[in-house]
Amino acid sequence: MHDIKLIRENPEAFDAGLARRGVSAMSSDILAIDESRRTKIRAAEEALAERNAASKMVGAAKASGDEAEFERLRALVAEKKTEIANLEEEAKAEDARLNELLMGIPNIPAEDTPDGADENDNVEVKRHGNPRNFAFTPKEHYEIAGAADGLDFEMAAKLSGSRFVVLSGAMVRLHRALGQFMLDTHIDKNGLTEMWVPVLVRDEAMYGTGQLPKFAEDSYRTENGWWLIPTAEVPLTNTVSGEIVDESTLPRRMVAHTQCFRSEAGSAGRDTSGMLRQHQFEKVEMVSVSKPENSRAELDRMVGCAEGILEALEIPYRTLVLCTGDTGFGMRQTFDIEAWLPGQNTYREISSCSLAGDFQARRMNARYRPDGGKPEFLHTLNGSGLAIGRTLIAVVENYQQEDGSIGIPAVLHGYMGGSTMITPEGSLA
Repeated sequence: MHDIKLIRENPEAFDAGLARRGVSAMSSDILAIDESRRTKIRAAEEALAERNAASKMVGAAKASGDEAEFERLRALVAEKKTEIANLEEEAKAEDARLNELLMGIPNIPAEDTPDGADENDNVEVKRHGNPRNFAFTPKEHYEIAGAADGLDFEMAAKLSGSRFVVLSGAMVRLHRALGQFMLDTHIDKNGLTEMWVPVLVRDEAMYGTGQLPKFAEDSYRTENGWWLIPTAEVPLTNTVSGEIVDESTLPRRMVAHTQCFRSEAGSAGRDTSGMLRQHQFEKVEMVSVSKPENSRAELDRMVGCAEGILEALEIPYRTLVLCTGDTGFGMRQTFDIEAWLPGQNTYREISSCSLAGDFQARRMNARYRPDGGKPEFLHTLNGSGLAIGRTLIAVVENYQQEDGSIGIPAVLHGYMGGSTMITPEGSLA
């Protein structure tokens, strides 16, 4: 959410920031509601002062025997009481209007976020590793013999419908190994604190990280009002909701491995084959909470943590900084990491690492007290470290052999019981 004081002080800069996202100027509408709200608050305060003054005079009028003055003052007190109540209610309604408007406005992009309309304007900033030269035409993950029996989309459709998969045998073992490897790396090497969090959250948590109110259709809600998390960003970031965090504990770097749930409402017809885009998937998510002056360096650190997983797995990748038109609603800047998928002959997103600035912190009232002074809003960041299903796809496709067998990356051998290969029949060897 945006700082109304900054909008008052520099509405032109606010509108210019929105324009970079292709959003029309909104400062005049915001400030009109804000001024109406403030006018009613001032009027309520003036009426309160008049009521208090009249209240003090009532006793004196009674004591002097001036019955007419006594009745006039008593009526004035009652009138002001009603006026104050009405003004406070009107101010409250204007405050709700203002809050609703601000909640639906996207974050202002960072100055060094490149301008652009859509994903075609994203800028590649790094490329690591060279795609393997295959002596045969590489297949997509679900077509490879060693993986096919362990990826059952028909059984999943029978159980749940489209965009689900049942994993079995070597595939589920590889999936589990990848998640454990990611966690161990982030904890032991990158210094993140592991968390175990609920996957069902309240409305307030979804509002805090920006999924509500704008993106309700992208998530699932239970009949009793809980939301299934689209990512562990939601519960992890909300651990500081409503708190004044001890400055000495910053930055807080957290990681969690959870189930994630997305309706994929806007992806009809996209990636319908295989397990690239699922309603239910697993992800190792990183979240950082930092002081404002350190957040940009924290973003670079987070990107490096995600890239390090792919480097350890020896998966070629590229990193892009997203343009203003492709940057998420609540983010100031985002870096996407895309893994090379030889079966598709292209790079596909496997991680997004983003800086929200104080946008989420304002929504959830998360602050710290710098040097013991006045509380200030924190900065929050989140990133995939990585999406496990997509990493499985990348491993299977990059390590496939002509006979349908699949090599296992060296860093995973210990997690796979010492196995180094998945046979064409789907067995570990």
